[in-house]
Amino acid sequence: MSDHSTGSSSSHRPSSRRVGHQPIAVVGVSALFPGSSDARGFWHDILAGRDLLSDVPPSHWLIEDYYDPDPSAEDKTYARRGGFLPKVDFDALGWGIPPSIIPATDTAQLLALMVAEQVLADAWGTRFRDMDKDRMSCILGVTSAQELLSTMTSRLQRPVWIKALREAGLPESEVQRIAQNIADHYTPWQEATFPGLLGNVVAGRIANRLDLGGTNCVTDAACASTLSALHMAVNELYLGDSDVVIAGGVDTMNEIFMYMCFSKTPALSPTGDCRPFSDQADGTMLGEGLAMVALKRLEDAEADGDRIYAVIEAVGSSSDGRSKSVYAPVSEGQAKAIRRAYQRAGFSPATVELIEAHGTGTKAGDVAEFAGLQAVFDEAGRPDRQWCALGSVKSQIGHTKAAAGAAGLFKAVMAVHHKVLPPTIKVDRPNPRLNLEASPFHLATRARPWVRGTDHPRRAGVSSFGFGGSNFHVAVQEYVGPHRAGRLRTWDHELVVLTAPSAEALADKARALADGAQDLQWTAWSTAHESLDGPHRLAIVASDIEALRAALRRSIDRIGRGEPFHTPDGIHYGTGKIEGGTGPEAVAFLFPGQGSQYLDMGAAVTMNLDAAADAWSVAADVGLGDRGLHTVVFPPTAFDADTLAAQEARLTATEWAQPAIGATSLAMLAVVRSLGLEARHLAGHSYGEVTALHAAGSFSAADMLRIARRRGELMAEASETPGAMTAVAADLADVRAALAEAGLLEADAGGPVIANHNHPTQVVLSGTTEAIERAEAALTARAMTCRRLSVSTGFHSPLVSPCAEPFRSFLDTIELAAPKATVWCNATGTPYPSDPDEVRTTLARAVAEPVRFVDMIEAMYAAGVRSFVEVGPGNVLTRLTRRILGERPHVAVDLDRRGRDGMASLLDGVARLVVAGHDVDLRGLWAGYKAPRDPESLPR
Repeated sequence: MSDHSTGSSSSHRPSSRRVGHQPIAVVGVSALFPGSSDARGFWHDILAGRDLLSDVPPSHWLIEDYYDPDPSAEDKTYARRGGFLPKVDFDALGWGIPPSIIPATDTAQLLALMVAEQVLADAWGTRFRDMDKDRMSCILGVTSAQELLSTMTSRLQRPVWIKALREAGLPESEVQRIAQNIADHYTPWQEATFPGLLGNVVAGRIANRLDLGGTNCVTDAACASTLSALHMAVNELYLGDSDVVIAGGVDTMNEIFMYMCFSKTPALSPTGDCRPFSDQADGTMLGEGLAMVALKRLEDAEADGDRIYAVIEAVGSSSDGRSKSVYAPVSEGQAKAIRRAYQRAGFSPATVELIEAHGTGTKAGDVAEFAGLQAVFDEAGRPDRQWCALGSVKSQIGHTKAAAGAAGLFKAVMAVHHKVLPPTIKVDRPNPRLNLEASPFHLATRARPWVRGTDHPRRAGVSSFGFGGSNFHVAVQEYVGPHRAGRLRTWDHELVVLTAPSAEALADKARALADGAQDLQWTAWSTAHESLDGPHRLAIVASDIEALRAALRRSIDRIGRGEPFHTPDGIHYGTGKIEGGTGPEAVAFLFPGQGSQYLDMGAAVTMNLDAAADAWSVAADVGLGDRGLHTVVFPPTAFDADTLAAQEARLTATEWAQPAIGATSLAMLAVVRSLGLEARHLAGHSYGEVTALHAAGSFSAADMLRIARRRGELMAEASETPGAMTAVAADLADVRAALAEAGLLEADAGGPVIANHNHPTQVVLSGTTEAIERAEAALTARAMTCRRLSVSTGFHSPLVSPCAEPFRSFLDTIELAAPKATVWCNATGTPYPSDPDEVRTTLARAVAEPVRFVDMIEAMYAAGVRSFVEVGPGNVLTRLTRRILGERPHVAVDLDRRGRDGMASLLDGVARLVVAGHDVDLRGLWAGYKAPRDPESLPR
């Protein structure tokens, strides 16, 4: 997989261009914000919801010098926290900058060079060296005041110091000595000082060092500076004046002057935090950062083979006009910019599902912004509520002022590109003045899959507003063409696999890697692209490079013994052998049934792997009930116990639970198949048989979900008949004998009947509530433990038999083919018939017939199945299978464990399959991702 396109730059072609509004492609990204020094790190921090605010470091100013909790204290700030950039190495000589002039050059200029190089390297890599740069421009949002300007101005106050010292009665010699001592604390003036303190030279130095021949300038719209620069940048491209524009925002000014400005407004949080849209919001916090995007006209980017992250469809702008204050937010003015953006973009706000707000965390600002957004979105006329996620990255990094829009734009571009709704943190309860429930918006406080159908791409909006009534809003759209950029890898765990012909050789490879591995992602990528050509296999799921090295060292001695082993922390070794074989004929996929569902099941896999996300897109196109299935599985944040209980109850309801489990299993199945794994045997537990038949090719994914919904609806209707189920921890024969002795075994149509035989010592009884109570009393008297199940009636009993006929009639409306693999039937423990009509009949009858899971697994084992892979939420079937097969040679693997990191669960399951000898194509774990690489240096 190549990270960079090989097509020629549009800059090599004639400059005649179609003038007018056109989609603008984002072909490169870069970022430097608190907590991280590159785009991948920043995106990871956003998704992880990291709080990156901290106390002011001594490198900026001393808290004891300037802090006072009293907002009215003269020349003091009541804030002592903010968002601060990490330390980075700057190669002055590499950039052709003499070290002697570094003190006379503002930090913003130096860091901007690095971030500009990153964005160009991301877009084109070393190809940039050979590109025509004459029509490449750099337009950045940079406020007029820079840190160095404040320093140099302070140095010019020497006459004031001298006057005060003289008035204090000090002798002239002391006056001059003290004044000089003070002056020595400031950078001296030199020839490079003037350009070094100018804001416009932030862009100018980039153009100078990278040899760009187009426009270079900065724009200042206060906290809207980035989006004002973006506005100018897209106009350059619309008019054909530039073919490439670097746009973004730069703000490294968090020294005391800026704190004083915001303190005396006052706008800072007295409690020292930034909580946009929260009921605890009491002000903003200051941050610093830089981010840039490389922009081209979409048609040029596609023609040149550039890799595209997202599309800027339009930028809307406005001024507040006359208002009571030059800095007070005006909802009507903001709404004007938002409205113009969507009018120019040509789509309705009703199709926008993410807003990255200005969201400063000030009470007045948040309420005013929300009112402006609601006014425009309500005009769209969409009847449902809370369809659009609302958030602000300022909750994590603070208000980065001129770069605020850069941070927000980056977040929105990454969100549409990665198909994720990113979180906003620090909202325990929303501001009640927003009345969110009656609005188009909900607050996204955790990362969730951004699921949507194929009717239109994912769409987001980004707002920035500046003092002086400057308002900007950007309409961003997902790119769905053939030139999609690679994802930024933000996984918290990686899978590293080593193979060798012998245990000794494998131990040697592990030892060498433990000594030499430097980067976890690079190591994982490298080993994923090597063939699994050795029977001795070591697979490690690690969270960082040190954890990998430690795991490798721990494994060396154990590998030498030649005995397979597995550790709870993700170290797996095997000899690639299972008695009975490891080919597809020895593999079964098991699909879970109702009861395995939970909120956000499969979320991590869906957010991180396109195969899973694409499966959910199919589900989004299928109309099921009064809402999208994904909103039931991945609902908005519940801010109170009642809302959470309602969400859980909805997902548990049979008509939702079955298609929800089905969609999650579809996503997992797509991932498993993307890894080259196939199975000749398929089975499910109860409802899971529906998914198994789809996996065998009997009907489409869309029809599978329709079948699941209808089956669930009919079973929900049957639930109106009172009934119950209880799990008995005992052997089947003992349960039968006890019930027979009590005269209860299938005494009448109301039960109790044996509904499930799940493993050797678990039997589930079903029937009327009265029959189950009698059975529990009889079994408890014989020292058998019973546990009542939380179900609405007695499933898999005659109580639900009325479902079978209408379900069979519904199946007649579904196009159904003979299974292309062996699908095993719960009720009989034998394969499904091949005739489509008989398949329909068998599937319909299964609603009321018992689940003979033990008999089915035993029959599959007798047929040669040795590897059982649970494909769907949870690990219930994996545990049952292990109980059934005991010490007999087999592998039972789950891919999802509730309460554990979803990607770690998946990788652990894949690791177990690898060491068991299955030929897993680990490249599937990197599909759609950029290969990790060292940053490429550009000509300076």
